Amino acid sequence: MAKPRWEYLYGINPCFEVLRSGQRRVHEAFLAEKAEENQRLRKLSRYLADKGVPVTLVKRDRLFQLSRTTEHQGAVLRCSPYPYADLETVFSADRLLLLDNVEDPHNIGAILRSAEIFGFHDILLPLKGVPEIYPSVVKVSAGATEHLRIARGENTNTYIKRAKKEQFTIIALDGSGATPLREAAKRLTGRLLLVIGGEDKGVGQFVMLNADIVARIPQAGRIGSLNAAVAAGIALHLFGESHGA
Repeated sequence: MAKPRWEYLYGINPCFEVLRSGQRRVHEAFLAEKAEENQRLRKLSRYLADKGVPVTLVKRDRLFQLSRTTEHQGAVLRCSPYPYADLETVFSADRLLLLDNVEDPHNIGAILRSAEIFGFHDILLPLKGVPEIYPSVVKVSAGATEHLRIARGENTNTYIKRAKKEQFTIIALDGSGATPLREAAKRLTGRLLLVIGGEDKGVGQFVMLNADIVARIPQAGRIGSLNAAVAAGIALHLFGESHGA
């Protein structure tokens, strides 16, 4: 099936970041008809005008019709689809993030937001088992997706094989890992591929068998495990620090 020529992104922060990054072509914007009464929407309207993007003021039911959600915050952009990066560009980085079996778009968006903040700007998404960069993912990421280089062209096993060939240290995050996360960060030298798994399936068996380190986040409480996005945020912060981010 042919890919659509455009999609509708929504949310005030995502709209700003799409415009700031310049990665996509923005065809037109739809703002709530009382946008002038909202300070952030007024600012967005001025920014759209500066960028030469046509703006149409519409009723909120039209915004819902375009975005298919009530979380549009009064702003929707019609723009080109997400521009995935090529693998050569992504693999040229010194640290990569690979998401494996993370099925919830909200977790994807939250993880990508942390990745951008902590300096992991090159991301690998497998073709299966992980959602694409849907508008809902962009919204949850607060627009962080627009400042990342995200590749989505192979399966997880292929990514792992290439990372080993290119001498990345592969660290997989797993609740039953043998190495505490902070110790794993101290042992890290050279290039890093950090693998985060989903809450239900976790990191796949091929990754576990080929990882240089399987790390865990030590826990003192009684709850069985952390939310995938929270665990990812902790790991991204720690490895970001270890790389001087």
